[in-house]
Amino acid sequence: MKKIAIIGSGFSSLSASCYLSKAGYEVEVFEKNETVGGRARQLIKEGFTFDIGPSWYWMPDIFDKFFADFGKKTSDYYQLDKLDPAYKIFFQDDVITIGDCMEKICEEFERIEAGSSTHLKQFIGKAQKNYDIAINKVVLRPGLSPIELVTKETVLRVDQFFKSISQEVRKKFKNPKLISTLEFPVLFLGAKPSKTPSFYNFMNFADFGLGTWHPKGGMYEIIKAMKALAEELGVKFHLQSAVENVVVDNGKVTGINTKGTFHAADYVISGADYHHSETLLEEKYRQYSESYWENRTYAPSSLLFYVGFTKKLENIEHHNLFFDTNFERHAEEIYDEPQWPSEPLFYVNFPSVTDSSMAPKNHEAGFFLVPIAPGLEDTTELREQYFDIIIDRFEKRTGQNAKDYILFKESFCVNDFIEQYNSYKGNAYGMANTLRQTAFLRPNLKSNKVKNLYFTGQLTVPGPGVPPSLISGKLVSDLILKNA
Repeated sequence: MKKIAIIGSGFSSLSASCYLSKAGYEVEVFEKNETVGGRARQLIKEGFTFDIGPSWYWMPDIFDKFFADFGKKTSDYYQLDKLDPAYKIFFQDDVITIGDCMEKICEEFERIEAGSSTHLKQFIGKAQKNYDIAINKVVLRPGLSPIELVTKETVLRVDQFFKSISQEVRKKFKNPKLISTLEFPVLFLGAKPSKTPSFYNFMNFADFGLGTWHPKGGMYEIIKAMKALAEELGVKFHLQSAVENVVVDNGKVTGINTKGTFHAADYVISGADYHHSETLLEEKYRQYSESYWENRTYAPSSLLFYVGFTKKLENIEHHNLFFDTNFERHAEEIYDEPQWPSEPLFYVNFPSVTDSSMAPKNHEAGFFLVPIAPGLEDTTELREQYFDIIIDRFEKRTGQNAKDYILFKESFCVNDFIEQYNSYKGNAYGMANTLRQTAFLRPNLKSNKVKNLYFTGQLTVPGPGVPPSLISGKLVSDLILKNA
């Protein structure tokens, strides 16, 4: 039985571990932190439960397919509820509510802009076709060659790779609120809408067509489910086991070292930060230079706050977006001229609105997120300054006093992403899916310098986000099985 050592235990690593263990390999996972999950972790404090990382459950079909590959269902491990409304968007003078079906969403669009529902149905119809092509064709390719992108379906849509989401949206929609609403989903891909190919409007179908869901107990329930499945399949986990280096002999992997202990392996997969993973190799075995990493476009980092409130809050939903300042200016301050945002947009997740298990009775669990450029200075003073900014705006837009009911507040930012996840420049979501960083143009799943060394996760194929990470784990396992 051949041995596989996997570095890191995020979604992509757990996915790969399951597929390879099922195929008969002896799989061991090495995680530097105290719990599995990579960036998907959990904070439990004073009866409150917070997802530290991902908090949106989109593309339920991807999770269904993953568990089905092992003869399982998501319901074997966790309860899934569709949210209605899916989320609210707060603007300066209005609030848009996104319901759980197209009929409700069309009514809301009509309220904002007469006649817009007709354009919306056409836009989402096109997005649905792109979703089918993307999920069933494009993202299942390992990114080894540009030929992978050439199919009958993609050739017919080649123009959609050379114009942006912004151009597509603004052709039919004029109201700035509706434009922001339709451009929002591609932010999950980590790039400005003006830099994201319009083909990626399939994210709008993921949003409006498939809906927003919540696993009872939080997103960490998925991690627990995948770990349980992996252990059922025979995977062994080593926690608090940071990998010090990958051992290579005559150009071939022989194992890894953790705290001075050598672990022999026929294959090594790293689901850790790609840049960090290459620093575990001698320089001659690294595929990408420092200048390569320096010149990539990264998804944002985040300033995060986990706040326990001693009362139920008003006028909020499970997911809330605060777009009451200039959307484009904030994007420029992330991507074009990196700096702390002058008037930040932000997101707030209150899971306790729909899931009573997430907070004590008559209390509220709040997860606040401000997207920021990676690599910024991160100090306690800056964190406090920005919390004051967003909590003041939150109170103003929702019409209530919240500050006086804060029981505790924890924060997480650039320095924590670097320290806890070895994240390059403290990015939160990996490498952005721009045209020049799509498919075969992303860092490779397979090392071209070291035999039997592979990579997985959101800096490689297919890209950032939880569902793509599940797929990335399958892609790397398929490559190993094909080349075995």
